[in-house]
Amino acid sequence: MVATLEKRDFPVRRLVLLASPRSAGKSLRFRGQEVQVLPVAQDSFQGVDIALFSAGGATSLQWAPVAARSGAVVIDNSSAWRMHAEVPLVVPEVNMQDASSRPLGIIANPNCSTIQMVVALKPLHDAAHIEHIVVSTYQSVSGKGHAAVEELWAQTRALASGKPIESKVMPGQIAMNLLCDWKAGAQEYSEEEWKMVHETRKILGDPSIGVSPTTVRVPVPCAHAESVFVRFKRPMKREEALSLLRKAPGVVLAEQTYAPGDHPQPAAAAGTDPVYVGRVREDLAVPGALNLWIVADNLLKGAALNAVQIAERL
Repeated sequence: MVATLEKRDFPVRRLVLLASPRSAGKSLRFRGQEVQVLPVAQDSFQGVDIALFSAGGATSLQWAPVAARSGAVVIDNSSAWRMHAEVPLVVPEVNMQDASSRPLGIIANPNCSTIQMVVALKPLHDAAHIEHIVVSTYQSVSGKGHAAVEELWAQTRALASGKPIESKVMPGQIAMNLLCDWKAGAQEYSEEEWKMVHETRKILGDPSIGVSPTTVRVPVPCAHAESVFVRFKRPMKREEALSLLRKAPGVVLAEQTYAPGDHPQPAAAAGTDPVYVGRVREDLAVPGALNLWIVADNLLKGAALNAVQIAERL
């Protein structure tokens, strides 16, 4: 988030870095200066206009109301407030207008996999109204944090040298493997899958949209990919979808004819801002439905960038 503020030249008059007492005293570099990390306290948010939170759900539940009472607009990256009835869940390219009504002074940042999907689907939804989404995700290990990325590298080195695999962060081997890596939810779906259901409906403003998700962790360090099937209330052809996606904010469209390896890829998307959409094609079994391939950096558009973009619009 700090790097994104600097990269986008956000108008910061004063940067306040807050963390637990364990991290107090450390520093981060911002615009050529070292800024010291302070321990969060009841008076930490005095004079703060915008508070960007990314310290986990329990921390957000405790401190976001404190920041809001001090006059800050809180933009929270955790899952703690996303489905609260009085907290807007915002993707700037999709529903920035919802941020104007924030009774608690809190705006929630959606889940990374939801963000990139709704950025791509919003123009299609506006044109033909989505009835049903079937989404399978290919989510990078950085979505689980830095330690997960380190474990991917360690397991990869162990496999290459014939040493035993150790899994301390992941629930099993992730190197050269795939995992369903989230806590259990209801009806045999994971929590991550339920997030995609509820958040998509809230962001697009339609509780009737069907969402059938399968979320999978893949041995990729950064950037998520998604295979998405979409059925609409009226048929949509590929050419109409391409026309809409060409001018969609935040989208980079790959519309070339299919060729092996010529499609949006996590390795190329990592470290960049857009949501990449490719392989747009009409479904072979359901007339008027489409299939899309969607890729984006989960740490940027899926988290830090989306939060900073909300702040920019405010």
